[in-house]
Amino acid sequence: MSDLGTLAVIFDLDGTLVDSEPNYFEASRHVLAEHGVPGFTWAEHESYVGISTQETVADWRERYGLRAPAAQLLAAMNHRYLELARTRTRAYPEMRAFVELLAAENVPMAVASGSSPQAIEAILAGTGLAALLRTVVSSDDVPRGKPAPDVFLEAARRLGADPADCVVLEDAAPGAAAAHAAGMRCIAVPYVPAQADAAGFATASLLLRGGQPEFTARSAYAWLRDTAR
Repeated sequence: MSDLGTLAVIFDLDGTLVDSEPNYFEASRHVLAEHGVPGFTWAEHESYVGISTQETVADWRERYGLRAPAAQLLAAMNHRYLELARTRTRAYPEMRAFVELLAAENVPMAVASGSSPQAIEAILAGTGLAALLRTVVSSDDVPRGKPAPDVFLEAARRLGADPADCVVLEDAAPGAAAAHAAGMRCIAVPYVPAQADAAGFATASLLLRGGQPEFTARSAYAWLRDTAR
């Protein structure tokens, strides 16, 4: 057993482990333009960070008055995103180092994401993280996406871990809120630092307000070690 005791670590994927949001933005912009909504901006996209693709397309239909069925929009979004994800997704170097550090200590780890199973598989394979992160839960696998706690609770179940022994890494306020609802601690690394004051982040055990530039594998490990004791 490592010096982290019975701790298990659960990673959000998009914006936390990997910088996939540019791919989601490009896929969103493409699909919306095809359905008569040109000019989708990055600022508009930021409001969807941390929200599942199912919830995103449902909001599109209401916000933009789209007549296409949600299933059709979701399929188009996933298809376009997967084309980009396979070749254009970058893992954050310090997050990769953190995963490797935890793996060397045999700490149980999982990925719990609002992305589709196909997208998660493509990203983990393409970034080389699949060998270290074998336990994966998609929002497709549970009744409710974030901010409901379902994906994190299912990840803990699959790891055989008590939720109280789990620490979640998240970049979005809905995910931080989901971790809290699951009874788990959370290291919050906001993808959009300007959103660090969002209500969902208020419950985080450790909030790195500046986002990824403030995160290092060694300091995160030291925080886990110190708080485990």
